[in-house]
Amino acid sequence: MVEFRIDRRSGVATYLQIVQQVKQALRLGILVEGDRLPTAAQVAATTRVNPNTTLKAYRELEREGLVEPRPGVGTFVSQSLSRLPAQDNDRLAAGLAAWMDGAREAGMEREDVRALMDATLEERFPADG
Repeated sequence: MVEFRIDRRSGVATYLQIVQQVKQALRLGILVEGDRLPTAAQVAATTRVNPNTTLKAYRELEREGLVEPRPGVGTFVSQSLSRLPAQDNDRLAAGLAAWMDGAREAGMEREDVRALMDATLEERFPADG
């Protein structure tokens, strides 16, 4: 089950953080078709987020065709965003983790890593290509 982390200082609306985290879990294969999302009450208990905020996020995910509510049962994943087999995803994640360890050892800080990652991402995966 996915556990949401809410950053109240991020400037990103709370419901959008939930949407983004569900999409990330779908892309990484953490959530797959048929998985049940935590209830709004469960999310409220662990994050101190108003249950209506979670419901708003789940409605957005439903509108995008990623989840489906089942009255009286819960909200379930209806579509995966994962494009890689789990072993490929694990291999790439391990390589990225090793790279990040090297970046830390070289003295890079979080924002340095983010800047380099963003620049490289834009170079290798241009938005228009």
